[in-house]
Amino acid sequence: MKNKIAKQFAAHFGGEGVFYASAGRINLIGEHTDYNGGFVFPGAIDKGMMACIRLNGTDKVRAYSVDLEDYTEFGMEEADAPRASWARYIFGVCREIIKRGHQIKGFDTAFAGDVPLGAGMSSSAALESTFAFALNDMLSLGIDKFELARIGQSTEHNYCGVKCGIMDQFASLFGKAGHLVRLDCRSMEYKYYPFNPDGYRLVLLDTLVKHELASSAYNKRRESCERVAEILCVSTLRDADMDMLESVRKRISEEDFMRAEYVIGEKQRVLDVCDALELGDYKTVGERMYQTHEGMSRLYEVSCPELDFLNDIARKCGVTGSRVMGGGFGGCTINLVKEELYDNFITTAKASFLEKYGHEPKVYDVNISDGAHKVC
Repeated sequence: MKNKIAKQFAAHFGGEGVFYASAGRINLIGEHTDYNGGFVFPGAIDKGMMACIRLNGTDKVRAYSVDLEDYTEFGMEEADAPRASWARYIFGVCREIIKRGHQIKGFDTAFAGDVPLGAGMSSSAALESTFAFALNDMLSLGIDKFELARIGQSTEHNYCGVKCGIMDQFASLFGKAGHLVRLDCRSMEYKYYPFNPDGYRLVLLDTLVKHELASSAYNKRRESCERVAEILCVSTLRDADMDMLESVRKRISEEDFMRAEYVIGEKQRVLDVCDALELGDYKTVGERMYQTHEGMSRLYEVSCPELDFLNDIARKCGVTGSRVMGGGFGGCTINLVKEELYDNFITTAKASFLEKYGHEPKVYDVNISDGAHKVC
């Protein structure tokens, strides 16, 4: 990928630049908890975004998307916002850095990625984190990693229309090879957990159903949670339990009740998985993954028939744990599979999915990797 980007950079801008990269992410458990002040348990993966960047001595950004074969340029003022959706991520990062009192100089860039778009592995956060980390490093801005993550999150909020939490950007920036990270999304305290499950493999099955979170019901889910928290007189559902929720059941809609029920349950499942991993108890890890899928499908209603089908196949094949991963509305399942069951599971899932939906799911084996970095 580096050679491909370098070739396109030279073709469009001449010469060479500096390379930076950031990772996509998986999340073992803890979905839709980050904007509710709860816990998440992500890890960076060996698929992500890479960019070649060079300051150009102007006040404009000139950008080329290698994958989309699309070029645009834009200035640094709000009125200069580009139309291309992919370019708004770069523009948003620049604007959010400027809002924090820093100066951004014009630059040329060509970039590409191998994290699948719309599959729930946070290609957008990887793109934001690549440019936030790169500009901070190249311009010696002195912004810490937490603020870089917030810059990416604010880009989503203010320039891309998605009221996301902090998890995706955090994982892209703080990822560490061979480790998952439990993040407390309220206090921003985090802890690394070694993750090298002997005898198991992590694999993603991509339904190829694409989700567009900004145009989906993602924001409505967040609004439901905020309404319930307000009625419960708590800042977020992190501070709620099922007894509290039951006490206001008659004052809220059934839909809002279901959304809150899922989030409160998911908060505890993350903690259960952390405890189980420290004991090497992968059976419990898997059980909680299946419970999360049921909650996302039945209560939070962010699954889809294709994801539910793959989850059912996983159960039938004896997979230890399986669930929809990411915001939902399409994308992947994440599966914790014993080595001896892996081949049969993949073969069965491909054949069954092809028969029902007319195409095979894509298969991505997951390796836990480092987050944002300068590429040597």
